[in-house]
Amino acid sequence: MSNRRGLLIILSSPSGAGKSTLSRRLREWDENVLFSVSATTRKPREGEVDGSDYYFLETEDFKRQVIEGQMLEHAFVFGNHYGSPKGPVEAAINQGRDVLFDIDWQGAQQIQNSDLGKHTLSIFILPPSISELRRRLESRGQDSDDVIAKRMQKSWDEISHWAEYDYVLTNDDLDATDASLKQIIAAARLRRIQQPALTEHVRNLQMEFEDRT
Repeated sequence: MSNRRGLLIILSSPSGAGKSTLSRRLREWDENVLFSVSATTRKPREGEVDGSDYYFLETEDFKRQVIEGQMLEHAFVFGNHYGSPKGPVEAAINQGRDVLFDIDWQGAQQIQNSDLGKHTLSIFILPPSISELRRRLESRGQDSDDVIAKRMQKSWDEISHWAEYDYVLTNDDLDATDASLKQIIAAARLRRIQQPALTEHVRNLQMEFEDRT
């Protein structure tokens, strides 16, 4: 086991608030930040690699893993099951690597309530305004007006759960938000529970103290 136990970093936001860009910057900043690979029951698309893009599972296998507690969070979306397998995440944090989750508030709640919940760090990204959120979605040029309207409608449901997170950042300046995010992670890595070697170190200090008295 590493001297540092990794974090489960949960990053949530409405679509268009900058979460994907911030996630990419975090992984470029530190190679010890891994992106969580989800499991799904949908069929692979052309070019997708099992274990890299997704873990592709049959429905019965997915349901069995849920029943056995092997999924940290899971949901049924558009006719397919999606979830975060516990095994790879637990192995990574025991090696001192952080695992980044790009999930919504429902998935965040499930992970926080799991037996790895004590190692979570949850951060919500707010847009500076609703009009700016719409502008960012429109400027992508990726979605139709109908899709943008649906994303905007869903955005308030996401934003309404902001108070359930450890930290909340307003992304009105990408570089400043990026810097704040990295400061939060650096501090969280020093939490007592993330440092398993501390107990032994304090025990050695106590023994040394007793030997000198």
